[in-house]
Amino acid sequence: MKIDIFIALMVFLGLSPTTVRGQTTIAAASSQKTIEQHIELVESCLPPQVIVKNEAKTCPTLPQRMTELHIPGVSIAVIHDGKIEWAKGYGILQTGGAPVTSDTLFQAGSISKPVAAIGTLRLVQEGKLLLDVDINKGLTSWKLPPSTAAPGATATLRELLTHSAGLTVHGFPGYAAGAPVPTLIQVLDGEDPANSAPIRMDSIPGKDWRYSGGGYTVMQQLVIDTVKEPFPQFLHDTVLVPIGMSHSTYQQPLPESLLSIAARPYNGDGTAVPGGPHTYPEMAAAGL
Repeated sequence: MKIDIFIALMVFLGLSPTTVRGQTTIAAASSQKTIEQHIELVESCLPPQVIVKNEAKTCPTLPQRMTELHIPGVSIAVIHDGKIEWAKGYGILQTGGAPVTSDTLFQAGSISKPVAAIGTLRLVQEGKLLLDVDINKGLTSWKLPPSTAAPGATATLRELLTHSAGLTVHGFPGYAAGAPVPTLIQVLDGEDPANSAPIRMDSIPGKDWRYSGGGYTVMQQLVIDTVKEPFPQFLHDTVLVPIGMSHSTYQQPLPESLLSIAARPYNGDGTAVPGGPHTYPEMAAAGL
């Protein structure tokens, strides 16, 4: 629409549409050349995390770095001015497998948290949840137990979202293929077959910042009790589809239909994780 209006304006000023279309094509070609240059910079030189002034800078290529770190496959997306400028896959899904593409699924780890937070804040925007009230008022399937470390204290959704609710459990290891997977409430209480400690308040809410996957797991239960539908479905409908993440999911374990386009996880020494991806019932914290 903008190009059509621009062409009409140029005709009115006495310039031909052919000239304008040519200029548009030149601009597009120039933009594509710039993007290709950006891609080349990433592929040809990955500088270290810390660059010390006046020291010689090492600059391995992307393939060299993948080899050094025993990484079979990588997917890269670069966002510029709020839009994906380019996305590209490198390497393979697994040893002897198909190539990685920009549509390959990877476990996102803790990037699950901010995406889940978007869905939760949608409920705040709709007035279904409040940021600054006791979360136990919204929890119905489970309650955060009273704390001996902070007698009478309550936690709020704002504190869960900002890792300041004083809750325990930094992160979760997940469950290997074939291992029993606990319910979310079993995870919250640290009951078998959960492999993590109970999620409890062991310091005064709001006093300190402390990373807590446990807090996001409590948030997950709060959302489920509020919307009364499965967590993956809620995030699919309220976040993933609206922002165009059509190849993403919070389903755990990963459905059989998606395994063929998912990268297999590998250990730091290059050996494959037995059985493939771990399962995370702690979806808000690590399930994307």
